[in-house]
Amino acid sequence: MELLLLLLLLHGLLLLPLAALLLYRRSRPFQFLCKVAFFNCWIVALATLLSPLAALRGRSVENMRLLRAALLPLKRFYGIRMRVRGSELLRLPGPFVIVCNHQASLDLMGMVEVIPERCVPIAKRELLYLGTVGWACWLSGIIFIDRCRRDAAIEVIARTLSVWVFPEGTRNPGKSLLPFKRGAFHLAVQAQVPIVPIVISPYWDFFSPKEKRFTSGTCTIRVLPRVETWGLSPKDVPKLTESVRQAMAEFSRWGEHPTGGGEHPWC
Repeated sequence: MELLLLLLLLHGLLLLPLAALLLYRRSRPFQFLCKVAFFNCWIVALATLLSPLAALRGRSVENMRLLRAALLPLKRFYGIRMRVRGSELLRLPGPFVIVCNHQASLDLMGMVEVIPERCVPIAKRELLYLGTVGWACWLSGIIFIDRCRRDAAIEVIARTLSVWVFPEGTRNPGKSLLPFKRGAFHLAVQAQVPIVPIVISPYWDFFSPKEKRFTSGTCTIRVLPRVETWGLSPKDVPKLTESVRQAMAEFSRWGEHPTGGGEHPWC
């Protein structure tokens, strides 16, 4: 009897992968959960593997190359095509501040597609405490700052590095941009460096947590012309913030409402 139960248990275990495969093919919510889980596991696994290698160099922006190399293959696993428009606008002689819309974790794939050399993201301090992921980010020079402090970012720009900021402050899968936090714009004005807006097109066609949909698709990353801050003062920051947000919102609306006739503005 015990042998029979053991055989039944082994057969059940052997059937589990087949059952999971069938469920993956037939259930969109299960497929969505599997793909999201794989995304997160990939990041944790690569951070764990690469952190000791990055530690040999110490905390350095050069380690961003390792993170970028680890994340770039994800788009191929998910069948997501990244189209970049205006990448030449990122070739500036000195440091600058990149501001980008923030929709979901998938933004990481868009960020590593275009992030220039010697550029580090500004992240919430909570990320620092996510085990090996936080350690890998710290080793890569990512800036962890409180919302009300900009001195760390100013020090980074003083070392001729650029910074990447999500000015909405949180993920926003909606159809319009959230109001921008002014920290990135105060930073650019204080350092007297240009702002480069980047807009990532909506993921609605292939990714939707609400509808539990995660399929293949195309994402367009649009780099907009730089906005100079030379000669501006803190009193100009509110107007500067809103003007950049409006320029980015135009592209966000185009992603939602194609114009009639001619090429789609996202193309």
